[in-house]
Amino acid sequence: MAAGNLELVKLTKRYGQTVAVDAIDLRIPAGTYCCFLGPSGCGKSSTLRMIAGHESASGGDIILGASNVTDLPPARRGTAMMFQSYALFPHLTVRDNIAFSLKMKGVAKAERYAKARAVMDLVDLHRFEARMPAQLSGGQQQRVALARALVTDPSILLLDEPLSALDPFLRLKVRTELKRLQRELGISFLHVTHGQDEAMALADLVVIMKDGRIEQSGTPQDVFHRPATAFVARFMGGHNVLTLDGRAVTVRADRVRLGQGGEAARTLTGEVRGVEYGGATVTVVLAAGEAGEITAVIAEEDYARTPAELGQTRPMHWARADEYALAA
Repeated sequence: MAAGNLELVKLTKRYGQTVAVDAIDLRIPAGTYCCFLGPSGCGKSSTLRMIAGHESASGGDIILGASNVTDLPPARRGTAMMFQSYALFPHLTVRDNIAFSLKMKGVAKAERYAKARAVMDLVDLHRFEARMPAQLSGGQQQRVALARALVTDPSILLLDEPLSALDPFLRLKVRTELKRLQRELGISFLHVTHGQDEAMALADLVVIMKDGRIEQSGTPQDVFHRPATAFVARFMGGHNVLTLDGRAVTVRADRVRLGQGGEAARTLTGEVRGVEYGGATVTVVLAAGEAGEITAVIAEEDYARTPAELGQTRPMHWARADEYALAA
């Protein structure tokens, strides 16, 4: 089985005249939790399916370890994919669902059941091995799908929006389990999502895609604190994208304060267009002329000292050191 770093070289996918993935280059070190992030139609799922071998590449190469796997069938790549729909066999027990791929490879019953039980222990399914999928909750079905992918000992696990069907509480729980599993197994997880919070919580490497291209890749801290483009800043959220002194800059919303600032601050005036109470914080939106619309996220106790009313004209400020210039 191939192991090691994953490298995509000018990887391209076309559907007729439509370019879904446009000659992307990316290197993912072995043992990395990588999240592909972007809006619908940006090419992230097509990229994942090409890595899995479920879509053929229109151009470029997929290098896993020392092997070029671009034209290999899925079973020979050393990857395993967990689908968004889970795709469990309704007539098979949990144990037989998990062991199914080993059965197709001709592994003896005793060996494949032993391996299935070992993986069930890993994802806390041993109590449910005799149940049918219809007797499981959504979260339990997801763990069956995860165990079925892991039973083949892949060097890379591919996950296509695995948390999208879960309620918020269960999503947080499964997110924690995925991170723990990735650390324990020491293999790369490649996880497609459109949720910024999901990517920030899980990833060592975040890859943000737009229109079939990689807009930026880096650690969660890199892409949040130092967005390369206005698109990344807006997509990651929590940023104001403004035109100041003839250049495009970002300022984090939680760095903006109401009132006049000192010499080291930039002070602007804006009309209050929105006030939204969020519990620990209050979000205030101000229209500041040519600079654009500015959002301030203020601690509840700070806001209570100087509350804002809709339609008021109020000064706001932030430290100039908190401005980050965007690429032209």
